Amino acid sequence: MKKIFAGLLLSGIAICHVSGQTALEGNKFSDNWSIGINVGGVTPLTHHSFFKNMRSAVGVHVSKHLTPTFGLGFEAMGYFNTTKSKTAFDESNVSLLGLVNLNNLFGGYNGMPRSFEIEAVAGIGWMHYYVGRNMGEDQNGMSTKLGLNFNFNLGESKAWTLALKPALVYDMNSMGTKPVYFHSGRAVWEISAGFVYHFRCSNGEHHFTKVRPYDQSEFDALNAQINQLRSELERNDNVLQDANQKVTDLETALEEYKNREPKIVKDTIDNSKKTLESVITFRQGRITIDNSQLPNVERIAIYLRNHKEAGVVIKGYASPEGSEELNERIARQRAEAVQKMLVNKYGISKERIVAEGQGIGYMFEEPDWNRVSICTINSK
Repeated sequence: MKKIFAGLLLSGIAICHVSGQTALEGNKFSDNWSIGINVGGVTPLTHHSFFKNMRSAVGVHVSKHLTPTFGLGFEAMGYFNTTKSKTAFDESNVSLLGLVNLNNLFGGYNGMPRSFEIEAVAGIGWMHYYVGRNMGEDQNGMSTKLGLNFNFNLGESKAWTLALKPALVYDMNSMGTKPVYFHSGRAVWEISAGFVYHFRCSNGEHHFTKVRPYDQSEFDALNAQINQLRSELERNDNVLQDANQKVTDLETALEEYKNREPKIVKDTIDNSKKTLESVITFRQGRITIDNSQLPNVERIAIYLRNHKEAGVVIKGYASPEGSEELNERIARQRAEAVQKMLVNKYGISKERIVAEGQGIGYMFEEPDWNRVSICTINSK
């Protein structure tokens, strides 16, 4: 007996130490209660046939788990036909039991009961023998129960348990007639199956749940960090909205600019000097000649065909947008584009054509109008 209680005490101390290092939810007094029924049989430990001398047993029990590892139980069992008494129950055993979950003791608690667990059971109780009126008075004794519960926890919520419960039950003092000690001749095997329901806890589950503990300073720091992130997110949203609006405005302006009709400057002919000028306009950043400008190029070509002695000077210009180096290159390429069309399409000799890039043009007040190539006829 002393060894049993010492073992339970050491287990309880170890459990409390481990439990103190883990934060659990569902540990109120009203939490982790269960109720169940037992059905099985008892048979003497020695000097009898195991199955031939087995008698029926039924019972109920109520349990309260203090931690995922340690609990207490109150159990009442009744045995049939174990004596010569003619009463309904021949014996009853009411016990206060200590429960130790061996899986959680050695493997730790994961926040939910495992599908299969083994539970050690030990406790003391009141053994009562029922005697018929004609046979004498009822007898009482002290009992000890030692056993294991093989628990199968059912369902996703683990609210139900089906258990196989082998145990040894000792009559410690032989109906109060002898000193208290363990004796195999006063012991029986108790083999039963139990069906248990675990009541819902304050955490909404049918068992303990693990939570990560936070101290107040850590909570305040996390809260401040969350508020800072929210402020940054709000600022980023405002910046993103402004950027999206600018993109929309630029796309609208670009679309309007693409749809704008190119501006054509009419030819100017000075008969007194026998010269002719033709202006070919270009789109922004483009060096190719639009179809709308082909008549201006063809006018120069016709003149050169009809006047074999004449030549032409082509000067390309760019508008102020962009870098100076880029504008100089675009201006030169615009002059060369007109030169190539005169040579390749109209068969004008390249020796009669001078193509020069002039960089940024300032002939017109409207900056867009300076994206041109100006062709000037030189008549001899």
